[in-house]
Amino acid sequence: MPPKPKFTREEIVASAVDLVSKKGIDYLTTRNLGEWMGSSARPIFTVFNSMDEVIREVRKAATEKFNSYIREIVNFTPAFKEAGVRMVRFAINEPKLFQLIFMTENHEPVNPGSFFGNLGEYEDLCTSVISRDYGLNTEESKVLFQHMWTYTYGISALCATHMCMFPEKDITSRIGTEFLAITSLIKSGNMYTTTPNPVPGNNPKDFKTNEILDKIKEQSAK
Repeated sequence: MPPKPKFTREEIVASAVDLVSKKGIDYLTTRNLGEWMGSSARPIFTVFNSMDEVIREVRKAATEKFNSYIREIVNFTPAFKEAGVRMVRFAINEPKLFQLIFMTENHEPVNPGSFFGNLGEYEDLCTSVISRDYGLNTEESKVLFQHMWTYTYGISALCATHMCMFPEKDITSRIGTEFLAITSLIKSGNMYTTTPNPVPGNNPKDFKTNEILDKIKEQSAK
């Protein structure tokens, strides 16, 4: 009969998540994890076949930690804004885990059509509350979510890498303003309206863009 493992699978994953949270994914080696648990590396491989398997489980556990934090948005109004604020807050409080979940380099580039639609529970919950709270259809909800996720991710990445740390009131203000801008375009029938592509030449007035802005302003005034 094989000896009973010194640590359970859950205990090893929990220790690995704690290590990554403090030191980062690059620090997660068999030796470092064993030392973190006050042991040698041997007990790890009585439960796991390889460190790649450990890393996959750590990423799943980190994602679940993020999702469990996001699930609480249903207790807030506006719920979608709370989701954005919580994403940034997670990046501030758990920068190493945020980097693991959202900033790990892919082996191959992924196009937006494949990326969005595969963000799992976070995306499903957000598009659901958008549709519920603002009366948008499925396509409109997806467009709003994608624009806001991209914007919020930028703030989160700046915070997670300590390139720029935004105060909480600034985070809520920026997310709120961006939300109003995108939602106003969608509700005014200008969901896919954009500015002209840049072309060579010096035109400080940018007449074409101003024409678009004036048109949207007129529509909003009606």
